[in-house]
Amino acid sequence: MHLNKKDLEKALSALAAEMEVFVPGTVDDVRRFVLWEGGAPDLGGANTELPPKDILFPETEKMYAYRLGENLSYSELGEAPKRVVFGIRPCDMQSIARMDSVFIKEGEEDSFYASRRANCVTVALSCPESGENCFCEAMGTDPNAAPGADVFLTDAGDSYMVTANGDKGKSVTELWKGLLTDGKEVKGNTHNTLKPNVPKDMPEKLLSIFEQDIWSKVSKPCLGCGTCTFVCPTCYCFDINIDSTGNEGVTFRCWDSCMFTDYNRIAGGINERPTKKERLRNRYMHKLSYYNQRYGAMLCVGCGRCITKCPAHLDIAEFINKAAEV
Repeated sequence: MHLNKKDLEKALSALAAEMEVFVPGTVDDVRRFVLWEGGAPDLGGANTELPPKDILFPETEKMYAYRLGENLSYSELGEAPKRVVFGIRPCDMQSIARMDSVFIKEGEEDSFYASRRANCVTVALSCPESGENCFCEAMGTDPNAAPGADVFLTDAGDSYMVTANGDKGKSVTELWKGLLTDGKEVKGNTHNTLKPNVPKDMPEKLLSIFEQDIWSKVSKPCLGCGTCTFVCPTCYCFDINIDSTGNEGVTFRCWDSCMFTDYNRIAGGINERPTKKERLRNRYMHKLSYYNQRYGAMLCVGCGRCITKCPAHLDIAEFINKAAEV
């Protein structure tokens, strides 16, 4: 099945009649996913500067409202409107799979994330080009495929080849029934220029260099600003707080960062990651070793956003090469 690019707005309109549609766009000079309000979406070029993570896992979200009286009463505030993320790239689809493992598949389910995920349709797009800091292929992702997406679009010149997966995917193609035509099967041909050396046994081998000097050297330029964690599509640390006004209040959570000084501080002022060496080591070990030990996959998906946005020019791909040498 093929969708003519001239009919793209009609296809988006059909989706918008059923649910909220998020597409790549630019807000305050930052390319990110925004609510579609008509017009042609910006699907070309490299990936968005910010991932679509906040659609499923908001930067700040209200969780519960409570009231104190003769008895304590509370209510859940989470909302999960029907949404579609249109134009998501393969690396970001991989990041959603990583988040699913944490919030849905492991023990206790996070009801806020799970409800948003259940009501979210993903329409992925083969990468038209690779950014200079993209290295998804080294992390096991094909920039020309996204098997986890509900619908996958492959650029075929004047049209997109449409591949539907599962019930959600079929529901999308049903909405597009009058717009889809027959066409030849095509395959994307985008590849990364950045190719760090990722040994198959890297998760295990990293444990053996835990105390070596490489961590002091690589962390030296770090500013501890947390930019890497906020642009990362797979960072999921959060803090829970209460906004209380007398006998009632709201419990909310917001993103946190393991790169912040106070993140690991506990009662008595004890901090087991007192310097940026320990904090950066923990971040890289989590991305490349700890998560793999628990879930069987790398937490880093090779999107390259942390490399692009780091004000101190820290480069996780460069670190991977140095660690492989060690």
